[in-house]
Amino acid sequence: MSAVSDLLSNYQHIIDELTLVTGSKGVFDVVVDDETLYSKGVSGRHANDGEILELFTELVGADTPRYGD
Repeated sequence: MSAVSDLLSNYQHIIDELTLVTGSKGVFDVVVDDETLYSKGVSGRHANDGEILELFTELVGADTPRYGD
């Protein structure tokens, strides 16, 4: 599942805005409220399945319910 799909499936009720911006050479960064959660440029690799969702969950707190819970 893609990072966008993961985030919207689980946290659509708290995400006000989600913007995809294309980059060159496969750049892939996830930024939330000016905080970089993940950067392919820094890590040198694509995120693993579920990795972005896990990082977002840590950011918002495990006590934040997922959509549909």
